Amino acid sequence: MAIRLRKLHDQVMVITGATSGIGLTTARMAAARGARLVLAARSKDALDELASELRSKGVMVETVAADVGDIADVEKIGEKAIARFGRIDTWVNNAGISVFGRLEEVKPEDHHRLFQTNFWGTVNGSLEAVRRMKHRGGGAIINVGSEVSERAIPMQGMYAASKHAVKGFTDALRMELEKEGAPLAVTLVRPAAIDTMFAVHARNYMEKEPALPPPIYAPEVVADAILYCAEHPKRDAYAGGGSKMIATGAKLMPRLMDHFMNATMFRQQKSDLPTAPNRRDALYKPDPSTELRQREGMARTVHERSVYTSTSLRASPLTTALVGGGALLAAFSLSRRFAR
Repeated sequence: MAIRLRKLHDQVMVITGATSGIGLTTARMAAARGARLVLAARSKDALDELASELRSKGVMVETVAADVGDIADVEKIGEKAIARFGRIDTWVNNAGISVFGRLEEVKPEDHHRLFQTNFWGTVNGSLEAVRRMKHRGGGAIINVGSEVSERAIPMQGMYAASKHAVKGFTDALRMELEKEGAPLAVTLVRPAAIDTMFAVHARNYMEKEPALPPPIYAPEVVADAILYCAEHPKRDAYAGGGSKMIATGAKLMPRLMDHFMNATMFRQQKSDLPTAPNRRDALYKPDPSTELRQREGMARTVHERSVYTSTSLRASPLTTALVGGGALLAAFSLSRRFAR
């Protein structure tokens, strides 16, 4: 059956991880387009400040202090949305965290905590969304994956594993809902490296402060993709051409991509700065000093837009195929010199 999604100005939208980075950017952009919002994050203080900001602009917004890894907390998000607005039109599972370091060096409890947020948080949110939305007119469930949803990278191995799991779960959920004819669009958005507080929030086991490998994009690139998918049913969306390049290389040239990753990713994920003593992160609890920031302000070049993303979302299949072919050629040119 054809799934019809409301325009943003007529939507009730749930966003997790709403007080930083992609979630914060998406919340502000959705608010500017008239959506009613239910925002969730772990920091009540940050949520209160954000809600005050948005309400001063006439936005209808509710907040829920919640840890997405806790099923009871996620149920509260759904309860608040229905109690206040009577329905949910789009649910965005965005909350996530990373750990930088070799897999064998990271503490088991940190591995588990990462998966509790990234994977189980997405599972909890998605199933709560299905329960609340399926018989209330349907809508869109948008899960934020990653460029590493199909291609693992070293030094963020468990993060890559969690995003592989998110992809597998999202694909299975989509098929099950399609089979029963449920009026729910299920989308996986795959951001490339994005200028957010991602590296600052991550736990770090390296001797240098973490960094993200180029190409790096603005969080608005991801937010724009999310909001487009909230109005138009899409299976996948690549936020940043670099994400499509990695996925294409992973499918067609896996061994060459191994060489490429080994040659570049150990170096490119480290900054020139030594890891700070008593470094704070947001793996187990939010860091108040880094809340309500959309961007880190990275020294490396940040692309404010992605031609591939805007084209693939809005253009004809032929145009998208041509642009995708360009991504394939880029992946090949980057990889071939490392095939030794």
